[in-house]
Order: sequence, then structure tokens, then C-alpha cells
Amino acid sequence: MIEIVLKIDNSASVVPNSTPTTILVAANRLVDVANELHTNPETYFDQLSCVTGIDTVNTMEVIYHLYSIPFNLSLALKVVLPRDNPQVPTLSSVWKSANWLERETYDMYGIIFEQHPDLRRILMPADWEGYPLRKDYKEQEQYRDVQVKY
Repeated sequence: MIEIVLKIDNSASVVPNSTPTTILVAANRLVDVANELHTNPETYFDQLSCVTGIDTVNTMEVIYHLYSIPFNLSLALKVVLPRDNPQVPTLSSVWKSANWLERETYDMYGIIFEQHPDLRRILMPADWEGYPLRKDYKEQEQYRDVQVKY
């Protein structure tokens, strides 16, 4: 499966000592890699079970957890993004579950999923300021005339 990814994105690399096996993929190659892993009969990763963001202070990262039910295989794809403009293509055309999972990641980290069919807040109110899981997040003092901190 790693060889398949490397054929598609020759800049991809395996993250050492990662469980599940994690492959670092360039953002501009992500959709191609995901399509191949999903449609290739040798891998058939039919489930995207989790999408999450990571704020490393210097960069933002997106991790995609994939699972192949027929082969009982787990794999993670990792994309590192610039902190000042974190954008990555959506995978909602590959796995339908990406729609909601990417919205959660956007809502908490402010990572933009390009060409997402409905990228809007899903956990926080639509007019909430900031992204609560970012390390530079500043909590609002008030929200709609109500004190936020108890």
C-alpha cells in the first residue's frame, strides 16, 4: 500500500514509528492518493473514520484515518499546512463521511477544505469568533450579551 502511494506522490513519506502506519502526503496530491487508496482493489480503503486537525504552533496538520474493512487494514494520511493559510482539498468526493468530519475540523481549527460542498460551522454557533482548538485562540468575553466565562 505504501508503494501505491509513492507511485502517485513521489514526495510522500512514511512517518517513522507511527501507529497506524502514517503517510505524509503533499496537499496538492491528497485527492489523487485518496482516490487510489479507495478505488484500488489491492487496498480498498472503504472507510474514512476520522479527520482531525493538529496545531503544532508552527504549522497546522490534518490527519485522515482510513480503514479497509475487507482487508482489516488501518492507515493514516497526514498533510502539513502553513499556519497562516491552512487550506487542503476536500475529500468529500471520495468518502461521503468527509463532509461532516471536515466541517468539524474547520469549526475547531479554521482549516479550509477547498471545494467542500457545505463548509460551515457544525459545533459552534455560526457567528462564533475564532477556532477553539487552536493554540492562539482567545476566548470571547461575551457572546450575544451573555458572559462566556462562568
